[in-house]
Amino acid sequence: MVKRFLLQWSTFLFILLLTLISTQNPITSSYIYELKSEASVEALSSKNPLYQEISDRKTEFEVAAADAVVDKVWKAIPGLNGLEVDETASYEKMKPGGVFDPKKLVYVQTRPKVSLDDLPPSPIFKGNPEKPMVSLMINVAWGNEFLPGMLKTLKEHDVKSTFFLDGSWVKKNPKLAKMIVEEGHEIGNHAYSHPDMKQLSNDRIREELVKTNDIIDATLGIKPHWFAPPSGSFRQDAVDIASELAMHTVMWTVDTIDWRNPPADQMALKIIEKSEAGSLVLMHPTASAEEGLEQMIVGLKEKGLHLGTVSETLSEERITGKQQQTWY
Repeated sequence: MVKRFLLQWSTFLFILLLTLISTQNPITSSYIYELKSEASVEALSSKNPLYQEISDRKTEFEVAAADAVVDKVWKAIPGLNGLEVDETASYEKMKPGGVFDPKKLVYVQTRPKVSLDDLPPSPIFKGNPEKPMVSLMINVAWGNEFLPGMLKTLKEHDVKSTFFLDGSWVKKNPKLAKMIVEEGHEIGNHAYSHPDMKQLSNDRIREELVKTNDIIDATLGIKPHWFAPPSGSFRQDAVDIASELAMHTVMWTVDTIDWRNPPADQMALKIIEKSEAGSLVLMHPTASAEEGLEQMIVGLKEKGLHLGTVSETLSEERITGKQQQTWY
């Protein structure tokens, strides 16, 4: 009898122990939580009129993601994330008022199927036209005396830009290069000796790009993702080689032509007028650029355009969306 009693108790304790372990197991707990969440969502959608209305109407406000494409004129154009309504989060936000309010819809971003990295190597002249952001691309091979003033203006207006640095310039001016990075700006590759890339052999193209990447990495600890051909001169071989080095080739949408020293106010007005969503604005450290930079920044912002780095402008991330969506 004693043996039978002990055997029964041992079996009971073993089953109890297994039950405790399984309920405390993170995987099991997660699964149970998901089941409960799904059940609560199902209950809400079937019993709560507000939740049901969100579920029924969400497609009115959702936006499909746009794939990156190679355009016949503009070449590579980045994609743009879609917007998908989060039913549960939207319901929680509307629940206190008890009525459907499109302004309180909560969205999550959905990625496109095709990104820039999926496209064949191709130059980029602008960002997605549905993204209200522009970038100031500042190519640096000279003009040291104007850089501190430009950096000060950018800082005062909380604007981050992308500086494409000539490799030989970085070697000669490491302190200025570090100052640019310390201010939070992005760094790109502008070749080593400001050559005409179209006229170089493939070996020389590779040498110019690799040498610049090496000096930027050694001086700043940065590996550039963007390459801007000096004077905008290139051929497809340069684009292909840059791609092999994990860099996209970037051109521009709007040119300040600041190297001709135009009147600063006229230059700024031209850029403001011609810039639109996705524009890449070409600049250099010049007297005109330093003097007209503030007017340009203020005018672009007043036009409803956000200013960011090349990476930010060409990314698939949305800045704003339909119905003042909330990100979380």
